[in-house]
Amino acid sequence: MLSLVCQQELQSAWLPNISDAGLDRLIEMLERASPLLIHGCFTRAIPMGCLASHIAWNHPETAHLTQDAGIMWLHHVAGLNPATSQVLREWDRCGVRDLAVRQDLLELFRQEQQRRLESPAPVERETLLGVS
Repeated sequence: MLSLVCQQELQSAWLPNISDAGLDRLIEMLERASPLLIHGCFTRAIPMGCLASHIAWNHPETAHLTQDAGIMWLHHVAGLNPATSQVLREWDRCGVRDLAVRQDLLELFRQEQQRRLESPAPVERETLLGVS
């Protein structure tokens, strides 16, 4: 089960900064228990990465990065210290065999995906007026 501090970090820093593509990718990987989703390090050998790395590889600001993508996404996009991220600490501590943590993450990510589908991001005013 995810700790309260982990859930708070997910809600405040991770979910608002995950792209739709990154969210879809994490859901897919968690559902399949993909061996490409790893614990204990940011990347092992591309395309093997942790939660943050897979998010980063699917985010417009960090998609061009490789080994340090997860670190850069956490620091520059989510505004977190990669070494103290509660989400990553819990992910690494629990390991691949902790099905409860995987299920909790999957449920939170699915809820966020559903929330986004029900209330898509507002279109900028210029786009509505036909001005780009």
